[in-house]
Amino acid sequence: MSDQREVEQEGMTMETKENGMIVTILGSGTGVPSLRRSSCSTLVETGPMKMVFDLGPGTIRRLLEAGVNVSDLTHVVFTHFHPDHCSELVPLLFALKAPGMRDPGYKLTIIGGTGLAGLYEGLKGVFGHWIDLPDGLDLIELDVAGEHCLDLEGRTLFALPVRHNRESLAFRLEVRGRSLAVSGDTDICENMVRIAEKADLLICESATPDEDKREGHLTPSLAGRIATEAAVKKLVLTHFYPECDKTDIAKQCFKTYDGPLFKAEDLMRFYL
Repeated sequence: MSDQREVEQEGMTMETKENGMIVTILGSGTGVPSLRRSSCSTLVETGPMKMVFDLGPGTIRRLLEAGVNVSDLTHVVFTHFHPDHCSELVPLLFALKAPGMRDPGYKLTIIGGTGLAGLYEGLKGVFGHWIDLPDGLDLIELDVAGEHCLDLEGRTLFALPVRHNRESLAFRLEVRGRSLAVSGDTDICENMVRIAEKADLLICESATPDEDKREGHLTPSLAGRIATEAAVKKLVLTHFYPECDKTDIAKQCFKTYDGPLFKAEDLMRFYL
């Protein structure tokens, strides 16, 4: 197991920049405040696209530390709408309103499950024009009753419902034969195996140690079980409550998984 910040640095080439994916953990924590771990977010850079999965508290600062400005973002994807996954949407939109922050015609695409439009309208009801971008937003609301496949500038984004909240989705991004799966928050379910099948990298929540299993969340051994059944190439455990930093969660994960394993740290980076 590794917790190094730069993972497989030798895999970083010009071809990776143009045609592959650079994946950065922006937040590996939860809603529990931590100096070490921001709340949930993962950045994917692929060609001109810069996509974040979730926008928990601390994401904007981590973006800057990763060398990305908020105006560089093209897509925001929400796995669900709990505050530790989406509450920095308002600061993001407010920042984009600042003079000189975005190019003319800039438009941000936001993707999420059932209720996304209602969430945004509710926020506008509170903050009004301060989060209403002049050039608008593209909101893509995905019905969690089914499965989805979106073509995003030649990149393919798949979504399947998972067991956590009513709007919860797990995602898979495919770029020129490379694949990334992101669990969001979920309990054990068949759709997690499906979305992660043979993925080059699975970023999977592992909220608490095995002995503290909580409804709607995974533990290290359950995350390992999903990774094994899906035959993923690399597994990253993330979304850690403080108990995980006091426990050998790698040992627990290796009960059900024997592949390459990483314990997420903020700003850890992978090259696909």
